[in-house]
Amino acid sequence: MKLWDKNKSTDQLVEVFTVGNDRELDLVLAPYDALASIAHVDMLAATGLLSKDEGLQIRKELQQIYHQALQGKFVIEPGAEDVHSQIEMELTRRLGETGKKVHSGRSRNDQVLVALKLYFRAEIEQMVTGTQTLFDLLQELSTKYQEVLMPGYTHMQVAMVSSFGLWFGAYAEALADDLRTMQSAFQLANQNPLGSAAGYGSSFPLDRTMTTRALGFQDMHYNVINAQMSRGKTELALGFAMATLAATINKLAMDVCLYAGQDFGFISFPDDLTTGSSIMPHKKNPDVWELIRSHCNRIAALPNEVQLMIHNLPAGYHRDFQLLKEVLFPRIQAMKSVLDLSSFMLRHITVQTGLILQEKYIYLFSVEEVNRLVLQGVPFRDAYKQVGLDIEKGQYKPDYNIHHTHEGSIGNPCTSEIRAKMEGVLYGFDFETVKESLDKLLLPLSE
Repeated sequence: MKLWDKNKSTDQLVEVFTVGNDRELDLVLAPYDALASIAHVDMLAATGLLSKDEGLQIRKELQQIYHQALQGKFVIEPGAEDVHSQIEMELTRRLGETGKKVHSGRSRNDQVLVALKLYFRAEIEQMVTGTQTLFDLLQELSTKYQEVLMPGYTHMQVAMVSSFGLWFGAYAEALADDLRTMQSAFQLANQNPLGSAAGYGSSFPLDRTMTTRALGFQDMHYNVINAQMSRGKTELALGFAMATLAATINKLAMDVCLYAGQDFGFISFPDDLTTGSSIMPHKKNPDVWELIRSHCNRIAALPNEVQLMIHNLPAGYHRDFQLLKEVLFPRIQAMKSVLDLSSFMLRHITVQTGLILQEKYIYLFSVEEVNRLVLQGVPFRDAYKQVGLDIEKGQYKPDYNIHHTHEGSIGNPCTSEIRAKMEGVLYGFDFETVKESLDKLLLPLSE
């Protein structure tokens, strides 16, 4: 079944090419299409475009389809073009002529678009939850290892003294910053396009405000052309947000791979979380972190892929948009896996203490010595030169006692302030309002 079918057959080669991977990819959209259709049917009944009895019948069947989809029992048959066609075909089987009325006042364009918006909104919530879990763990590790010192690097050279608490805490705050970008993507996804039809509205007396409230959207795309233009733009915003988040985890993964190596030996993981070599019996490879790093690199390419697919398109719907699902859907799942595995691995990390007492790290404290002289009244440039000459003459001896007190330093990592920053960002998502609205759609209505 095709929603645009007019009793004319399509060339088989053309059909296979145009349908593409929709049947496989669209299964994840089934519950969201059902939810959007419930809101749409309620609106049709409220405006008199369906009778109350017809609305109740269709609503009940859509709720059943929703639960089937969640349970993995919903399938897209070979004769159906996509999930949207399959759902309408199911309604027609169950309700006859009444089932055919579900599409009144909408096009497949806004039907697809609203399902995607609901899907993106739900997936963003899961990514935010995964990020919050990782954030909490990093903050816990930051507090636990606040006083355990480690080398800090610039240009891949030993630079200044740092701490594991500062290292873990840096990634925690970075995640809070990343979620600001994700919040922008969420706000774009949290606007209702339903009722824009094919991008030019409808002559039916639709109540778009009603469906906006029913689906828990914060706002609607008011201009119907702009509603359709949000296709691609939403995916691009989400791609940028995911790439930003992936960049942080990629850097963490790279640090871990370096620090777990024998040349560094800063951290380690249990044997059962590493892999071995087929010929080198001593190897404990950080394969999980290497794959996390590679997945993050693939996610980093996502905005470019999306932009190249949409950047030269005029206003209106184009079939090009269909392929966005093929690049975005798998990366969303990869992003969630990356978050989950990062948290899992860090729960089992072991930190090496006493690192900075090694001879090769004595110059970590050269800046501390310069600052000590400055505090005694020596001009900074003279203090810098004096310590430099002492190092060249072999007369430099480090003082391992450090005293950092300013905001964000080793002695004052501002863990509570970073948590407050994250809580402020999380507050802006307002997932609870969305949940309350969608739960109402699944409640039975009185006849």
